[in-house]
Amino acid sequence: MKKIILKFILTVATPAFLIAQDNVYPVTTATDVLIENATIHIGNGQVIEKGSVLVSKGKIVSVGVETMNAKNAMRIDANGKHLYPGLILASSTLGLVEMGSNAGRPMNDASEIGEMNSNVRAIVAYNSDSKIINTLRSNGILLANVIPQGGTLTGLSSVVQLDAWNWEDAAYRMDAGVNFSMPELFNRPNPFAAMFGISMPQNDPTKQALETIEKVKVFFREAKAYAAETAHAETNLKFEAVKELFTKTHKLYINCNTVKQMLIAIDFVKEFGFEVVINGGSDSWQIANLLRQNNISVILGQQHSLPTLQDDDIDQPYKTAAILQKAGVLFAINDEDSQNRGRNLPFNAGTAAAYGLTKEEALSAITLNAAKILGIENRTGSIEVGKDANLVLSEGDILDMRSSKIGFALIQGRVISLDDKHKQLYERYKHKYGLK
Repeated sequence: MKKIILKFILTVATPAFLIAQDNVYPVTTATDVLIENATIHIGNGQVIEKGSVLVSKGKIVSVGVETMNAKNAMRIDANGKHLYPGLILASSTLGLVEMGSNAGRPMNDASEIGEMNSNVRAIVAYNSDSKIINTLRSNGILLANVIPQGGTLTGLSSVVQLDAWNWEDAAYRMDAGVNFSMPELFNRPNPFAAMFGISMPQNDPTKQALETIEKVKVFFREAKAYAAETAHAETNLKFEAVKELFTKTHKLYINCNTVKQMLIAIDFVKEFGFEVVINGGSDSWQIANLLRQNNISVILGQQHSLPTLQDDDIDQPYKTAAILQKAGVLFAINDEDSQNRGRNLPFNAGTAAAYGLTKEEALSAITLNAAKILGIENRTGSIEVGKDANLVLSEGDILDMRSSKIGFALIQGRVISLDDKHKQLYERYKHKYGLK
């Protein structure tokens, strides 16, 4: 009997890292926190040495170098450490896709059937229990813009904060972006067809793409007429979903990369007056001045990649951010690598800092710039009084994978766990093999 009791005690007392935990649950209450003696990177280009930040009721209430009195606050001595705004992943399928497409439909809830899916809402499919979320938080990413896929007009995207029990709690800004996946205007040859001698149908990709784009324009013309009517005999959900585009309350995110596609995006600005954001924009450097003149923002899709065209410089993806910065284009840096799932966002920005941007400009591209593009700059994106306390404390440079080590983070003033599946497995197998 004693052996049974002892075995039970040992089982209950087994360290957490020996159990394959399914998730790390969020802390649910905001805490008053005083972070002292930190190098504070505001997010707008400014840096405060040996500064302090006071957080109360989920908001930043004081930032500076003066002594701050906070009797009941959690005090953190951040001497030698760096304090950053929470990083923002400006475009993702986080919470919609858990594994690659080969895993089957149960792991993929990003795509809807049909072409004009303007009323599809990504937020209602968002899985706040995704194992990927905690791996992002460990790298300082605290917010993400979740975008649906499938069809031409893919639906409504929403910004989520990464400390939530369900999609309702996660919603930070809901349904604020309409997403348009622009078709390619050139034919991509199938290498496998040539390899195996398979004859492919000879279609005109440019003609087909232009026909699809014209259908989208017709859709928006009809939606504009619908929005101008004060009363409707029947409600059109697809037209209702895009009404806010015409008042510039919401933005149109156009997924495209080539110059020809981006010139068509400019046509949408001129005809409909939309606030347009280019999502991808690998060749945006070629028409940077034209984008600035038309007030078009850019979310750079993936820097750690080959250039789009064969004639581009091999390191062009690294240099594009600096060219947009010099031209005055509002841009954000993103990480769309399907293997990383957004984790390398700060290191993509670090690469841009090695190819023309300053460190603070690169930081702005994943904090304040991203917040401006997503329409949440009044709440987050920088360490300023009155904004939500979305903060990350790192032992080193957050843009450098060698020195970045996130030890503390807040989302809306809540102290969050930085544990994740990767760390749990590391501890589990380190214990298994007796490694120190």
